[in-house]
Amino acid sequence: MFGKANSPAGMEQLGRAAAGGAAAGKVFALTGGLGAGKTHWTKGFAAALEAGGEVTSPTFSLVHEYPARLPIFHFDFYRLDSEDELIALGWDEYLEAGGVIVAEWADKFPDLIPPDAVWLAFSVDPDGGRTVAPVNG
Repeated sequence: MFGKANSPAGMEQLGRAAAGGAAAGKVFALTGGLGAGKTHWTKGFAAALEAGGEVTSPTFSLVHEYPARLPIFHFDFYRLDSEDELIALGWDEYLEAGGVIVAEWADKFPDLIPPDAVWLAFSVDPDGGRTVAPVNG
């Protein structure tokens, strides 16, 4: 779940490892800039849960739903301007839907993220690799 990846495949492997902690109602709150590997991580996460279809960034659609052993709801808060917009998308209903949520740019609306969420910080390293680290607090 945490560590360094030197390729998209490596980032997907970190996502696969994180899927072992997936459970109904669990939220994975991802932070980090553009190109830091959040979507590649989510591809691996979804693959480990046997999601069908291609996993892509929900930047424009704002949320993608992937049927899997455990339904995955993949959010991208990047284009949202307010908590009200997120709530209007059905955020509260998704939290209660019995699936797992992966939320990119989660730090935009931290007050809406459940207290037991797994927070992950994604960063681009000077050598071009990517790092996933836990966020405390």
